[in-house]
Amino acid sequence: MIHGIQIVFSLLGLLVSATAEIDRHENIRKYVCHFTDNPIIIDGKIDENPWINAPESELFVDIEGDKKPKPLYDTWVKMLWDDEYLYVGAWMEEPHIWATYTKRESVIFHENDFEIFIDPDGDTQNYYEIEVNALNTIWDLLLTKPYNKGGRPITSWNLDGMKTAVYLEGTINDPSDTDKYWSVEFALPWSALKEYAFENRKPKGGENWRINFSRVQWRLDVVDGSYNKKRNPQNGRSFPEYNWVWSPQGVINMHQPETWGYLQFSDKVIGKE
Repeated sequence: MIHGIQIVFSLLGLLVSATAEIDRHENIRKYVCHFTDNPIIIDGKIDENPWINAPESELFVDIEGDKKPKPLYDTWVKMLWDDEYLYVGAWMEEPHIWATYTKRESVIFHENDFEIFIDPDGDTQNYYEIEVNALNTIWDLLLTKPYNKGGRPITSWNLDGMKTAVYLEGTINDPSDTDKYWSVEFALPWSALKEYAFENRKPKGGENWRINFSRVQWRLDVVDGSYNKKRNPQNGRSFPEYNWVWSPQGVINMHQPETWGYLQFSDKVIGKE
């Protein structure tokens, strides 16, 4: 009888695990990216043509999904594409704009940042990671596979031809006032992205890539007129960062490409449907 009970509980455990896996994958986001035939000026602003016609994504959520509280501040993205670039625009509500890293290839997520993860062919291998802070400092790298599967980061890799710009509605590193938001704009060239894409080419209308976005947000204190990471008085260490994402991962791990969102490319020209 005991063995029978153990079997029942084992089956229930498998059922719960399977249900959790299904729920996690049902929460995967999807974004239809429209084609643009209008030139985009990369200046960090995403409130002008043709951006104004592109749909906003869902607001970002905690990386673990609904089991965690909603983010303190709103974040959303928009995407467009043309014959040369994939365009990404991100908008981040932020009362305290803070960044200090100015050297490329700094580990940007040690401060507040915005991050892009792209797996062009969806095989969970050879995917791109791009991070930027409010000073427009970039860290771009190539991952051969997820870390937990033995992957290694190639930090010497650069997304050649990438254009980025940041716009601030506020004053950076100034605790004496309250800021509104910062936004960032990317032009990611197909000439570099296609390296690990299907047939080593840019996408066609109707095709899908895997993509996700993350916003790393630290709790801040003001010390001697400057922002500093808020520390836990019990151990003196910085409080853990918040991880807010577009497509929830279910766990605190962005390097899980199978739960990234879907980016579907549309041939429809934005603003001309």
